[in-house]
Amino acid sequence: MADRGGAAPTMGLHSFFDATKMTTAATKKTIANEPKVEPKDLTSVTKHTIKINGKSLKYTVTCGTVVLKEEHDKDGDALDAKPRASMFFVAYTLDGVKDSAKRPITFSFNGGPGSSSVWLHLGLLGPKRVKLDRDGNAGAPPYELIDNDHSIFDKTDLVFIDPIGTGYSRMVAGEKVKEFHDYKRDLESVGEFIRLYTSRNLRWASPKYIAGESSARARVRLAGLLQEKHGMYMNGLLLISCAMDFQTLRFDHGNDLPPVLFLPTYTATAWYHKALAPAEQKRKLVDLLKEVETFAAGEYSAALFAGSSLDAKQRANIVEKLARYTGLSREYIEATNLRIKIHRFCKELLRSRGEVVGRLDSRFKNKDRDSAGELGEFDPAQANLKGAYSSAMNDYVQRELKFQHDLPYTVSSMLWMTWGWNEFANRYANVAETLRKAMRMNTHMKVFVANGYYDLATPHFATDYTFNHLNLDEERMKDFTTRYYDAGHMMYIHEPSLAAMAKDMRAFIDSKLR
Repeated sequence: MADRGGAAPTMGLHSFFDATKMTTAATKKTIANEPKVEPKDLTSVTKHTIKINGKSLKYTVTCGTVVLKEEHDKDGDALDAKPRASMFFVAYTLDGVKDSAKRPITFSFNGGPGSSSVWLHLGLLGPKRVKLDRDGNAGAPPYELIDNDHSIFDKTDLVFIDPIGTGYSRMVAGEKVKEFHDYKRDLESVGEFIRLYTSRNLRWASPKYIAGESSARARVRLAGLLQEKHGMYMNGLLLISCAMDFQTLRFDHGNDLPPVLFLPTYTATAWYHKALAPAEQKRKLVDLLKEVETFAAGEYSAALFAGSSLDAKQRANIVEKLARYTGLSREYIEATNLRIKIHRFCKELLRSRGEVVGRLDSRFKNKDRDSAGELGEFDPAQANLKGAYSSAMNDYVQRELKFQHDLPYTVSSMLWMTWGWNEFANRYANVAETLRKAMRMNTHMKVFVANGYYDLATPHFATDYTFNHLNLDEERMKDFTTRYYDAGHMMYIHEPSLAAMAKDMRAFIDSKLR
């Protein structure tokens, strides 16, 4: 309605804010009076068939989210289960199994922290894998999935878990995700999912395995947590690219372990890119690495221990051998004070060619903006793979597994930069002691360890060092099965290594079940 002057009525500034406050207050009151919507599990179930080792297998895939709850004190006495998070999973179970107690089950996840389970899921263990060429190159988009005839699904059911903040796993409304981006809380949430899944699906009587890759090594402690908290004992652990002691990986001033433990992988990388002298290039890699490991554990570590007391002649000898084993110049090695940091190596090795080698898999290389500096713009290995795995996973979940979700599927994030390690304050995180104790408590648990010769994220020599310092007797050390492959961190992207790994893992599971 117009006023007498014909102009539209106006509202004073104060009146506008007063009305806004009233509207906001009314809205809050309405929301407060509305019943809260309880978060619910969301799952999709589909049927499939695959042929593995010449045998046709029918199976069911259950894909979706499970709400994790925590008990809290409600009225001083009564306990109430409060929803905290929604965890995404994909479970593969074999059809026609009459007695699930005879069928093993494996719970799998990746690391980061901040990585979803997509890598082990669509690279190694699951019935489907991302199509790559023989060496692991993803090629040009669009990408596709193919049947994984190397999957160990013929031996075990598989459950892939995405920790909070990865995949489709999220906190429920009103909960703070930062709380779960902590070593202990992350461990507890994954452990709670395993307990919940095992109970709901009647799998307590089944042989059980945990498979983890990379910084999922920290979740090796799950074996101890599940034993001590729930009395759930594992039959075995499958550890891929695993180094459990962070002191072996951090190039900090005063920490001389990493330069020693990374050296064999520097040699393997230089050998692969033909950056060594002709005499070394002609040798078999395995033989060359044995020599380098002996030097690293002996002369080299002693020289670093000596520090400034190392005499000139000894120093010159160490520099000469480091140059021979790394392909780097003597001048550059002198400039590093005999301590070659990983990112410097990745940038320096092929600097004259204008190329940088990968950290996750040093077989891969790419070009930076320029050839100066000591830190690459990105990891050539990760750049090669992330697009293919992300695209394939998003399409697979929605198109084939029929699980629709508007949230982005987080393949990997930078959580490791803000991750909480409160339990290891003022010291390096090390979960090896938990593994030792778990193996002492559960004398039947065995461990399979897979290493890649071209892995500069978790080098094989660092893994060897950690396991050799577990303080387990000779007889118990026989329960470790350690294998090495001609690829990097995700060694299964290399098809010959994938075939070898599948054979080795099947043998490990078969031997344990016998």
